[in-house]
Amino acid sequence: MMDVMDKRYEDSLLFDFYGDLLTERQKEIYEEVVFGDLSYGEAAEEYQISRQGIHDMIRRCRRSLNGYEEKLGLVRKFLTLKSKAEEIRSLTSDENIRRLVEEILEEL
Repeated sequence: MMDVMDKRYEDSLLFDFYGDLLTERQKEIYEEVVFGDLSYGEAAEEYQISRQGIHDMIRRCRRSLNGYEEKLGLVRKFLTLKSKAEEIRSLTSDENIRRLVEEILEEL
C-alpha cells in the first residue's frame, strides 16, 4: 500500500508533467486542495461549489492525470532515467562522469 508521501510525490509528478492539460480552474482547485492542503469544505466555500463538486473534480483530475500517464508514460520514463543516472553515479569514482551525471540529474 502506498503511504502518504508516496502518494503526494506521485500526485506532484503527474501534475508537473500533465497539469497544463487540465483547465485553469481545475489546475487552481487541484493545486489548492492537493498541494495547499485546502479542505474540500474550504475549497467549496471559496469557489462557490458544493463539497461534493470539489471531491468529484479532484477525482476527475486524478483520473485524467493518470490516463495521460498511461498513454504517454512520461513520468515512468523520467523515473527510469533518474534511477539509471543515480546508479551510474554510485558505480563510478571518476569525477568527470559524476559531474556529467549530476548535470543530467539537474536537467531531469
